[in-house]
Formats: sequence, C-alpha cells, structure tokens
Amino acid sequence: MIPIYRIRDGREALKNNQAVFDQCAEIFGNGHAILMFPEANHNIKRRVRPLSKGFTRILFNAVERLPDTEIHIVPVGLNYKSNSGFPDRMAIYFDKSIVVNTMYDVNDVQGSVNRVKGMVSDRLKTLTTHIADEKQYDNISGQLNALDVDFLNPFETNKVIESIDPSKSVNPVKKKKGFFGVLGKAVFTLLNFPLLILWRKWARPKVWEPEFMGTLRFGFALLAYPVYYALLFTVIALFWNGIVGLGAIVFLFFYNWLYVRTN
Repeated sequence: MIPIYRIRDGREALKNNQAVFDQCAEIFGNGHAILMFPEANHNIKRRVRPLSKGFTRILFNAVERLPDTEIHIVPVGLNYKSNSGFPDRMAIYFDKSIVVNTMYDVNDVQGSVNRVKGMVSDRLKTLTTHIADEKQYDNISGQLNALDVDFLNPFETNKVIESIDPSKSVNPVKKKKGFFGVLGKAVFTLLNFPLLILWRKWARPKVWEPEFMGTLRFGFALLAYPVYYALLFTVIALFWNGIVGLGAIVFLFFYNWLYVRTN
C-alpha cells in the first residue's frame, strides 16, 4: 500500500506526495499495475460518489515522466449482494481500458482532470448500481429491495432504477421463514449460544460503521470459533472420549457452514 497525503494530514505532509507520484510512475514504467479507489472515501449507499482528483495527478505525472509509454486506466465495478451482511456475495466487472495519454493536455491540466474524472465516473455508474437521486435515495432503495432485484447485475438493476417512481414510498417486507427455517435457526442458536451472546453483547456494539459489520463478523468468527471448538472438544472428550468429541466438532462445523451459506 502506498500512502497519499491529504490536507487533514497537515499542509507540510502534502510535500511528500510528489515522491509518492514518482514512485507510482516507476511502478508503471516497470510494467506493473496500481489499484486505486478514486472516491477516496467509503459509504454504504449504492451510488458512485464524486471522484477525487488525486488519481488523475498520479496518472498525469506518469504520462509526463514516461512519454513513450501508454498509461491505461481500467474502471472496475464492485457489487455486493448485501452492503452490510455476512456472509455476502459480490460481482466484479472490468471495463475496457482508457488510454490516459490522449486525454492529457499539458496546457489545460484542469480540463484534463475533468475529462478523465468524468469518463471514469460515467463508466463506474454502469459497472455498479447507481442511485443518482440522493433526496429520494431511501425510497428508491426500498423499492429495489421490495422488487428483490439482483444487485450483482448492475446493468439490469440500473434499468429498474430508471423505471421507478422516486416519489413512491414502500414499507419494508420481511420474508417469513417456514417451519424448517425457524427450526434451523433455533438449533443454530442453541449450538452456538456462547459465541452469539459474546458477539451481540460485546463485539457488535463496537462496530463503528455499518460498512464494516460483515468484515468484523468474519474476523470475530475467525478468531473465536477455533477457541470455541477446542473448548467443546476438551469438555466432551473429558466426559466421554476423543472420538465423540471429534465427531461433535465436525458435525457443528458443517452445520454452521451449511446454515450460514443458506441464510
């Protein structure tokens, strides 16, 4: 990871950016790629936010330092089935590359910045779900959820957005679980009760933003479950034997895996 300094890091820190940009140009010159997040921030809403000009400065610096090298930028759309759930599914779409050299005019840097930002932003708005109307965002998002659209297919989802009446409001509809769904949840809760209590009462309240909920749940499970399985195995092995303990752990592992994958 390569740091980019911003004004909030202190005005003096901004001087370090030129060395960073030159390092990026060297990486391009060696035939490697750099992954950049041009929004330069995060948000749980399904929309493309205004792009920072910082990524264009990296590209234009590389064009000036490597005049005989074509610098390409490839827009990439990241799409999540759930923007805060766990587990989740995602789809990644790669667009055709944009040759930056032909879009850079040394005599009109600001115009060049706007052209590249505009083109990349437009491409990203087709590669991901984009709800442009911020004032009616909640209504539109609610209608999309009610229609059960496939957020992994932004091309079809964006067509649905164009046909939606943004002034129409909907009430969220909760899907009712059948008998086996209720039974499966009850068994899962019973078998994992200690960790569920630990997560809900201690770990989950510490998640500072909903965007990180899925990541923190994954990290919590990754650290807590090996300890839980080891303790269960030890207790069962002491009261019965190691074979029974191992069988119980294998059953619990696969039951949890199946439950999480299907809910």
